[in-house]
Formats: sequence, structure tokens, C-alpha cells
Amino acid sequence: MKSSLIIVSFFALGVFFGHFEIIPLSVVDNDISFYALCCLMFCVGLSLGNDSNTLRRFTRIDPRFYLLPVATIVGTLLGCAIIGFLLPGRSVIEFMAVGSGFGYYSLSSIFITEYKGVELGTIALLSNILREIMALLLAPLFVKYFGKLAPISVGGATTMDTTLPIILKFSGKEFAVISVFHGFILDLSVPVLVTIFSSI
Repeated sequence: MKSSLIIVSFFALGVFFGHFEIIPLSVVDNDISFYALCCLMFCVGLSLGNDSNTLRRFTRIDPRFYLLPVATIVGTLLGCAIIGFLLPGRSVIEFMAVGSGFGYYSLSSIFITEYKGVELGTIALLSNILREIMALLLAPLFVKYFGKLAPISVGGATTMDTTLPIILKFSGKEFAVISVFHGFILDLSVPVLVTIFSSI
């Protein structure tokens, strides 16, 4: 929750600086988002490569739970497609590009901004932050009404880091490895799916 508020604060600060032209656009317009994206991808690779036990722990999961990330991806994209048909102004593919961030707001918003512009990138940032906040605040309700896997699915790509403690608290410690596996697969899918939908 704290990290989400920090990200939103920096976003608001950027809007403020841009609106009042405190930092000239020419300073930040020279492919800076591309270099930030490269740095972010390096950090993701570093964190995954640094944990040698991750893949070993995944082999102990009940094979049925391998379908959970697939269900999250399909359900999210299907929901985005339905919303895309109902709301005017944006194409279904653009809604699916935003949804394929799966809560990974920092990475997906940079990708979408690069491909589709600042407006859709901002929508992606806010919608993916909202997904994480919903997982953090509504986890007990998801468990009560939809079962112990529900907060994991709602958390999307965040279930291996920021939403993991709240998932363990309400779903149970036995879901720790499943939650990390789910987040790991969703993390890997984000750059692939966002790029595909953004480039169509």
C-alpha cells in the first residue's frame, strides 16, 4: 500500500512539474522513458536471477495450480474486452493492452506510453495501481465470497512481492509458493502481452 502511494505521489508531482513547466519538456523528451524501461527490465531480471530456489520451489506445486496464472490472464483480458465493447472512445485492443499490465504499473505504463502515448499510459498506470490497492484492501472479502485463490488472481503480477503478505494473512501460509509462482508467471507475461496489444 505504501509503495503504491509513493508511486502515485511521484506521478502527481510529475503532472505538477509538467503543468507549470518547472522542468522543460526537452529535458525529458529524449528517449528517457526507453532508458528507464531498460533499467527496470534489468532490475526485474536481477531479482529473478538472484533467487536460485525459485524454480525449485515451483516443482513442488500441485499441477492443478499451474492453471491459476492462465485463468488470471484469460479472465482479465476477457473482462477488458467486454468493457472495451461497452465504453466508447478507445478500442478493445487498447483496453486489453491496459489490462495486460496485471498490476505491474511501472513496467506496463512505460510500455504503453512508448507505443500508444501519454494518455493511455496514464490510464494504465492508474488502473494497475488500483488493481494492487483492491487486492490489498479487499483481500478478506475476496476470500470470504470467492475462495482463497481469489486474492491471488486479483493481485496479478504483484502476488510475489507487495500483495504477498496480505495473501498469506487471509488465504493462509500454504498458498505462499502458489502466490509467488502466480506472480512470477504474470511478471514474465506483462512485457510480452503489453507489447503485442500495444503494437496492433
